[in-house]
Amino acid sequence: MRTDILRKTALTAAGLAFTGGAIAGPVTTALAAPAEAKPATVAQDRKGGERELGVRYEAQPNFYYCGPAAARNALSVQGKNIDVDGMAQRMGTTEAGTNSINDITPVLNKETGKDAYQSVEIPGAKADDKQ
Repeated sequence: MRTDILRKTALTAAGLAFTGGAIAGPVTTALAAPAEAKPATVAQDRKGGERELGVRYEAQPNFYYCGPAAARNALSVQGKNIDVDGMAQRMGTTEAGTNSINDITPVLNKETGKDAYQSVEIPGAKADDKQ
């Protein structure tokens, strides 16, 4: 059963890691772009101009802090200066990692003071185009 839960949340966790690395936005979703579309970059705004986000990147200090480190980096854009160890403690992160995206989302929402982040599980083994 634990393997099934991990499998179901793998894409969402990967989305969060992407968000932490690319700072795409508060809601983590993965969408497939049409083949002919030019890929967007983080520095490109909706009007075609460029902008620079104030990411205060901090590398994860060990192999099992990927969730807390990605969340810390994502929140740095909002001016939050969060200790990654404290965040890992609140997420229940151990040397085995963070159990679930559902342990990360509440910490993100508490830090922002609103319910801007949500966890979305993929119910099957594969995501469809909408997911």
